[in-house]
Amino acid sequence: QVQLVESGGGLVQAGGSLRLSCATSGRIFGFKRMGWYRQAPGKERGLVASITSGGTTNYADSVKGRFTIARDNAKNTVYLQMDGLKTEDTAVYYCNGDIYVTRDYYRSNAYWGQGTQVTVSS
Repeated sequence: QVQLVESGGGLVQAGGSLRLSCATSGRIFGFKRMGWYRQAPGKERGLVASITSGGTTNYADSVKGRFTIARDNAKNTVYLQMDGLKTEDTAVYYCNGDIYVTRDYYRSNAYWGQGTQVTVSS
């Protein structure tokens, strides 16, 4: 059973930094495009940042210049470095994307983990 495990969240003051990690449990054969999502109370889950297998990144306008997504293909791990945090960044953060469950077949956004809570205080 494939699971995505997010970690690294916590409570931080505005202007501070956190680094989130997304690891996998279960047997996988790599990632294709991966993304970090977040969901604040009363709001829909939305894409914050994404990275392709070739390393091309995209960011939501609200986090451009402050967040950096990265991946370690050898470790099947995705990271989100968050700097200059703002109170509006408070949310539960999730990772998901295209995960190879065999060498030739991947599933898209099929495995939502528990997420990691990020709380930014003023």
